[in-house]
Amino acid sequence: MSEYVVIRLAAEDQPVEWVLVDSNGTRRSGMSSGSLEQAAAAAGDVAVIALVPAADVLLTSVNIPVRSISKIRTALPFALEENLADDVDELHFATGERQQNNRLPVAVVSDANMSGWLNRLNDAGIEPAILAAENHGLAKIPGTLSVLVDDRTVMFNDGADAEFSMQDVKPSDVLVLAGQLGEAQEEDGENPGHLLAFCTAEQDENLSHDWIALRHELHSVDVNVLPDGVLPKLAVTVAAGHGINLLQGNFGKKTEYGPLLRPWKTAALLLLGLALVGMAMKGVSYYQLTRDEVTLRTQFNAEYHRLRPADTREIIDPVATVESLRRGAGVSATPQVFLPSLRELGAALAANSDATIEAISYRAGVIDLRLTAPDVATLDNIQKAISASGRFQASIQSTAQVADKINGRIQIREAGS
Repeated sequence: MSEYVVIRLAAEDQPVEWVLVDSNGTRRSGMSSGSLEQAAAAAGDVAVIALVPAADVLLTSVNIPVRSISKIRTALPFALEENLADDVDELHFATGERQQNNRLPVAVVSDANMSGWLNRLNDAGIEPAILAAENHGLAKIPGTLSVLVDDRTVMFNDGADAEFSMQDVKPSDVLVLAGQLGEAQEEDGENPGHLLAFCTAEQDENLSHDWIALRHELHSVDVNVLPDGVLPKLAVTVAAGHGINLLQGNFGKKTEYGPLLRPWKTAALLLLGLALVGMAMKGVSYYQLTRDEVTLRTQFNAEYHRLRPADTREIIDPVATVESLRRGAGVSATPQVFLPSLRELGAALAANSDATIEAISYRAGVIDLRLTAPDVATLDNIQKAISASGRFQASIQSTAQVADKINGRIQIREAGS
């Protein structure tokens, strides 16, 4: 639940009225009146709703199918241009929530009036949260005609789309203009509806004859007397969320990013400093690596040209050049397997002297042995001895009994290959 101080603006030379209400539509204080400065002091830190004269705001509705707010604001002046006397470039358009019949409520007010109201409020130190036409305080009730009489002004709505105010007229005159009474109603033959009226005790007495006449014309007339004036009635309705907030578009509240970012200023500066230091270090490292590369390339070229003085071309790929030199010299870059594996084999045979090598072959890093041993256990000992070094892996491929000997085949390869 939020609280609001609702201020009703009057002419510049007239005092303003204000009252404290909440968003549940409950009045929280008595009525007060005075200058705008006094109203600002009374509001303190409480949010402010400012009600502006209904006579200065045109309320209507349009059927615009688009949903984008920016597109709606662009289309509104063209949709309403024919119904407006003033130049649309000098008018401010604000929209409310779309109704169930898909029509969009619109409030139209001159830029001059908007600037004047906001300047008056700002000069008094007031930044309103909501700026709304005062006749939005007369709630719309479907199927019910509503009027609020305030001195010389009569506010009216039919519970649907029609919503306006008139001065120096009686409620019956307003209903005739709205097509709820008179010849048009008699031609339709429909039974006029219910009227809900609000006024002060003095106005109730002054309009007593009009109420009597309306009771003969309408199905029912319910007059509610407002003992503390009309502002409390208007205030609780607008504070509960009814009506159109005129603070939209060019007159909308601007987001101040400075206060939001200020708590993060130190962290942002530290992060920026860290990023700059990191970039500087990467730049230094890159520069140093570039210099090292140039030095190494110069040294490589000098050594290469010393080995091959006839070749004066620029070396683009040193690794490929080294491989080419290796191949030319008959040096293989692959790890040596044959001789080390023979050393392991010799050690294994020394420990098992009863075994004899019949044949040995080497191909693609793999040694194949054919041996004669007194038994399979001797072959197994040789296989384990070779594998024990961890560098080579020996495996018995086959065994066969020949006379009293065992012919076997052992394969030796690098471990992990």
